[in-house]
Amino acid sequence: MKIKYIGKISDPLELIAGKVYECLGKEKDRYRVIDETGEDYLYPIEEFETID
Repeated sequence: MKIKYIGKISDPLELIAGKVYECLGKEKDRYRVIDETGEDYLYPIEEFETID
């Protein structure tokens, strides 16, 4: 699933506002996303918009 980061914090070492990321899965109220570090982490669902 593709999701776009719409959160308020834009950090080139974590997530960039407006960028589309690949979601690896959903765990409770968080998405597992490969961020700018190249590693996967859990981020709050409300900080993303579903694209695909």
